[in-house]
Amino acid sequence: MITKLSHAGVFVLDQDEAKKFYTEKLGFEVRFDITMGEEHEGAGAGFRWLTVSPPGQPDLQIILSDTSMGHDPETAKVLRDLVAKGALGAGVLQTDDCHKTYRELVERGVTFLQEPADRPYGIEAVFRDNSGNMFSLTQPKAFDGAGNDASDFDSADFGPKDGE
Repeated sequence: MITKLSHAGVFVLDQDEAKKFYTEKLGFEVRFDITMGEEHEGAGAGFRWLTVSPPGQPDLQIILSDTSMGHDPETAKVLRDLVAKGALGAGVLQTDDCHKTYRELVERGVTFLQEPADRPYGIEAVFRDNSGNMFSLTQPKAFDGAGNDASDFDSADFGPKDGE
């Protein structure tokens, strides 16, 4: 039986630079930074296991994976290009105060694609990491089961649509 999600991965263009971005800009903590030695034959030799997570949340780690690990050179190049273009969405990071966290991250040099905006599910800003992965920074609305259902999405403004 599966009991929980413990790790989720994002592909990064440079693990050292990604480590600096996630720790220095986002304030995450390094959980593991281990390089497999020669005793791990085949694909495991030289593999770097690098994980980070927000402070106080060690039970869910983000794996900062090099695009070349486990892929042939052609696939690795395609993957690098997709990551750099921001074509791969990475996830949602939760905050108690989206406006405040947005200002703090901008001061640290994080590039935002969207300033904080009201959404049916809360307040959201969108940024890219230094590899190109997109993240939603979200302050969720409190859900009490009354008046906060799917009908709220009918009149929602989610910003520009493709082609606008």
